[in-house]
Amino acid sequence: MTYKVRRKQMNQEKDKKELVLEEQVEHTKEVNQLALGEDITPKIKTTEQQGKSEAKQKKLTMNKLVVFLAVLLIVVGGVIYYFVSEKIKINPQNTNKAPQQVYKADSQAIIDGKALSNGWCEGEEKPKLNTLPMKYDDFSFIIPYGLSVGGHVTPIDHQYFSPTVFNSPRDTYDVVAMADSTIVDIGPRTTDKGTEYRFVFSLSCKLFYYYDLVTSLAPDVQKVYDESKNGGRPLVLKVKAGQLIGKIGGQTLDFAVWDMDERLKGFVVPEHYDGEGWKIHTVDPLNYYTEELKSQVLTKYIRTAEPISGKIDYDIDGKLVGTWFKEGTVGYIPPGNVGGESYWKGHLSFVYDHFDPTSIVISIGDYAGKEMQFGVKGNKPNPATVDTTTGLVKYELVEQDWESLSGDFWDRNTLIKGLKAKNHEEYVVGTVLVQMLENRKIKFEAFPGKKASHIYVFTTNAKIFER
Repeated sequence: MTYKVRRKQMNQEKDKKELVLEEQVEHTKEVNQLALGEDITPKIKTTEQQGKSEAKQKKLTMNKLVVFLAVLLIVVGGVIYYFVSEKIKINPQNTNKAPQQVYKADSQAIIDGKALSNGWCEGEEKPKLNTLPMKYDDFSFIIPYGLSVGGHVTPIDHQYFSPTVFNSPRDTYDVVAMADSTIVDIGPRTTDKGTEYRFVFSLSCKLFYYYDLVTSLAPDVQKVYDESKNGGRPLVLKVKAGQLIGKIGGQTLDFAVWDMDERLKGFVVPEHYDGEGWKIHTVDPLNYYTEELKSQVLTKYIRTAEPISGKIDYDIDGKLVGTWFKEGTVGYIPPGNVGGESYWKGHLSFVYDHFDPTSIVISIGDYAGKEMQFGVKGNKPNPATVDTTTGLVKYELVEQDWESLSGDFWDRNTLIKGLKAKNHEEYVVGTVLVQMLENRKIKFEAFPGKKASHIYVFTTNAKIFER
């Protein structure tokens, strides 16, 4: 007998024994039920009962399926919410925003860069700028960072390329890209002379440069600009170094470089400048030029004092020097007034001349209803030395000009290296009183037409400024 046959017989015998055992158990169960007086008649389901049972079973199965789907939906919804919540929200009002999102995994520099580029920047590299924005012979000189004039009560965060013929007609001079880059924003501004344009160029999410006061757009740029306004495409255009992007004439070309990895240290409260997110990232352009471009630019620089590209951040905590904001205005641009008029009325600066940093400049947003800048008679006390222990300080205000090292008056059209500030101290136009109340709070009042000898104390017109 083979092993397989013997194995089959053994299994059959096992099955018979198990069947006998089951019958014995069932018999014992019936005997017990009889002893207890229970009915042991087999219960056979009718067709109707079977139908009801099947329907009930289907209903239970459907309920389980519904519960399973509900749980699955909750889990999936939670996962989606988690990932969405990890993204940085993009302003829905800006129609030029890129579809990609900014994740918390990005560095703060990348987040800032994506904000300035409407989300269209790419990469982190920092290639050098290699081309002048205007032809070398088309501009006379470069005005450094830090000028205070008119509504620019705080030191200006851009340089100026001044056209060779300043009063030239609009669109006289070409303006070109300074490097292979991407135009990520063009902002128009309408004036009594016509429309002017502000450009933002991205070299990556960490490095940008910008122009302003461009008087017209190059044809290919105009096409993209018009299509973006009509909603046909985003305002994004890759350009090559030296490529024409527009024209200028009759005014200077604004220019600056922004490095998102850099944050100016001379602002006591950087958050005060959130209204202009690029400002604290303004850097010395010379550090971002090729050597050839740097050598060209330096021949057109007026300022010779370090830093020769200029400076805008003068704050020293606990000292008078730097920029102050009228109490309650909460910084550079008051909340709700972004893009509004006269935000500078609440600004006040104790800084230094943009050409000659040895000369004090007091810049006032509201001097008898006007924004004004003045030199200081005697050029003292230095605001960098004034603190809470100094007490009441009087500054007599005088008009200011510039002259060459040999004493020649500057006509504002000629390149003269190393200009020095010239205060007209023979005529005092007014006096200001200022006192530091706390390290970040001062009391200030202007007295137009008054000399210091006529001023003794603050009046009820005095204002509180802070930072």
